[in-house]
This record gives sequence, C-alpha cells and structure tokens, in this order.
Amino acid sequence: MTDFIPNSIASGLSEGPGLLLSNSIGSTTRAWEPQLPLLEKHFKVVRYDTRGHGDSATPDGDYSFDMLVADAFAVMDAHGLETASVMGCSLGSMTALGMGLSNPARVERIVCSAARADGPQPFVQSWDDRIAAIKANGIPALWDGAIGNWLTPAFKEANPDTVEMLKSEFLKTTPGGYSGCAIALKGLDYLKDLPKMSVPVLYVSGSEDKGAPPAVMQAMADATPDSDFAVIEGAGHIINVNEVKAFNLAICNFLGMCVD
Repeated sequence: MTDFIPNSIASGLSEGPGLLLSNSIGSTTRAWEPQLPLLEKHFKVVRYDTRGHGDSATPDGDYSFDMLVADAFAVMDAHGLETASVMGCSLGSMTALGMGLSNPARVERIVCSAARADGPQPFVQSWDDRIAAIKANGIPALWDGAIGNWLTPAFKEANPDTVEMLKSEFLKTTPGGYSGCAIALKGLDYLKDLPKMSVPVLYVSGSEDKGAPPAVMQAMADATPDSDFAVIEGAGHIINVNEVKAFNLAICNFLGMCVD
C-alpha cells in the first residue's frame, strides 16, 4: 500500500451520515451529478476520482482491488468519516464489496450497481483486449465501446450534452490509470466470499447491461446473506445516468431517503 489519496469532493450535510460514491472505470465524480440533489439532503456526500481518473494522480505500476479498497478508505479518512454507506457503479461497486468484506465495521450499507464479482475467462480477455488497444491507439480508442454499453441508443440520441460530458471525462483517464484498473479487474474474485458479507447490500442491475447482466447480479444477491435486488428496465451499464428517476427510487428506501 502507499500513501496515495485520490482527488475527492464533499458536499451536502457538513455533519451527519456519510455516503461515499465510487465510479466506474473511465468515469469521474461527475457521473454522480444526477443523484446529488437527492443525496445532499440526507448525507455528507463524498465523491472521488479513482487513481488515474479525473483529477487524481496516476501511481505507477499494476493495481489490485486491495489498493482500490485502501484508496477508498483513505478518502473516508481524509473527510473524517469513521463509517459511511458506499454506493458504487461497476468498478466502484466491486471496490465497495471489497470494503464491506475487508472492514465491515466501517461500512454501513452498500449499493452495488452494474457489477459482477468474479472473473471468467471471457471477462479477463475483454480487459486484455482493452489494454492492448490502449497500447496501440490510446484511451480514445476505447470510447465507442464504452459508451455503447454505458447508455442505451435512445438515451444517447435524446441527451447529447450528457454523452459529450461523459466523453470529456472519459478522455481524462490516463493510459496507466485505465490499464492499472483493468489489471485489478482481471483479478476480480469476490463471488466466493459473498456468503461472508455482513453488510446489507442492494444490488441494482440494468436490463440492457451486457457487462453485468441481471442474471449475474441476481446470483450475487442470492449469495449475499442480507441483500436486496432490483432490475432497472431500459437501463444500460451506467444505470444512475441512463435511468435517473428509476435508479433514485430503487436506492431510496434502502438508504433511508424519500424521493421528492
């Protein structure tokens, strides 16, 4: 482990319960903007950029989930949060599961959206392919594939400004940051440990998500003792952007909020 602390932003309540938001690979703190009007009424909300993403630095070398989990706890420490609920998307959700498994005393609840917990060979190969594409052509070579899974065609057509914002943030990702996180993803191996999870977990899947389809996430929920499962119809991988209202409704009761 290192003394690295990712870039982070706090908003909402100055005192009160903490909520840590953790991003997907290739996205930044801005991906959570659709949820902020709701979350900031109820929590001290802390968003952060994963190493090598957004405004965070890019530590050298390969990354692991142990490192990503340590980074997340370092952000909590930096904001004076002894405990917090954690909400993630994709890579951020996997990090949240690692936090709950490794130090459940510090994690109150987990919202795990758009994630899987194991690394079958096709999944591993997909990350090898991305790493090779970055070496050959840089981060821009990955954008079309990413946005194709992140958001549905109808959403992209109706919301070009959101797509352009996500692209701008995606292109901030450094080659070392993306490849390092891809290496961590290749080693994903939490599924066997989910029966030991003592933190309540809400799993949220998008019906159109090819990377973490509902059947995969249903199996994760089935393996987790204190869990709930929701499918958001019509949503791709970045559920909280693709279907804001439905996502907010899904997390509302679990996190002790109400949607205005």
